[in-house]
Amino acid sequence: MTGIVIYKSKYGATAQYAHWIGEELNVPVCVATLENQQIFNYCQYIVLGTSVYEGKLLIAKWIRRNRNILANKKIFLFIVCGTPASEVEKLNDILKRNIPADLLNNSEVFFLRGRMIKGKLTGFDRFILKMGASITKDPIERKNMLTDFDEVKKENLTTLISTIRKHTRVSHPLNPAEESPQYMRSTIE
Repeated sequence: MTGIVIYKSKYGATAQYAHWIGEELNVPVCVATLENQQIFNYCQYIVLGTSVYEGKLLIAKWIRRNRNILANKKIFLFIVCGTPASEVEKLNDILKRNIPADLLNNSEVFFLRGRMIKGKLTGFDRFILKMGASITKDPIERKNMLTDFDEVKKENLTTLISTIRKHTRVSHPLNPAEESPQYMRSTIE
């Protein structure tokens, strides 16, 4: 079965995951652009990757533009964000606000932890981060919002890769005995 990885990244975490997935599955990897449309004819499945900023998926506009094409494909969507997997309600809200329901029905969704290094953010993104933290009531959550983290690890992809291989019958999983520690599968109903 043939596939492709298409992603949209801002600071590189999503791009890193996308390239690791492409290497593991031996499929092409490309940035989401309007020019990608021709390649869909040859793909039986599509792995979409995106990061989240201010509750919005970077790839959401691209998904809406390609909705008709995507509706006929098996979709594996990985979303890179700072929201912990334990905050299921927030993660499901991100999905509901950004992905059309009909596409979600044909998708396997995975949340992966990303990275946030304040010193590498643009001035505007640092400002937005500080504003968001200032209106957060919980002092622990506020502190966590302003603390650097880097959870981008190849082993976070174990469950995503094994799920794709299961559905597409591609062999040689990363490590079939392990489940990825930093992911959360969507529970949207």
